[in-house]
Amino acid sequence: MSVGRMCSRVVATAGAEETVAEGAGRMAEFGVGSLVVIEDDRTPVGILTDRDVALRIVGAGKDPTDTLLSQVMSSPVRTVHESTPLEEALESMEKLGVRRLVVTGDGGGLVGIFALDDALEVVARQVRSVARVLEKQGRTAMEGR
Repeated sequence: MSVGRMCSRVVATAGAEETVAEGAGRMAEFGVGSLVVIEDDRTPVGILTDRDVALRIVGAGKDPTDTLLSQVMSSPVRTVHESTPLEEALESMEKLGVRRLVVTGDGGGLVGIFALDDALEVVARQVRSVARVLEKQGRTAMEGR
């Protein structure tokens, strides 16, 4: 299964020259914990997480209305092509020590975001399917006695 099939295609975005206050407001508006910073052509250049805001702004005593996203975003952004298999994406996340990968298309533009939670949802669905098969087999075996 490819990352493009599992990723969230609704992504909160902002420009690098917006303030952290504007970015944090957008994250609150969309109810998300990350914001992908993009150029005009939708090329991802960075990512800002709620943890970045807490540590790099609040913890550092910076003013979010005076600080630009370009000053605190994580960059370069870690990306994965939408056709990348799940296993490969998870290996990249492990190697990079990240919980999110920005998903790009053929032209390098933003198409989504893949979070560790997305992978957990897929695994949970698969485990539920296996459990249903086992449960059905158990009932069939009991009926055959």
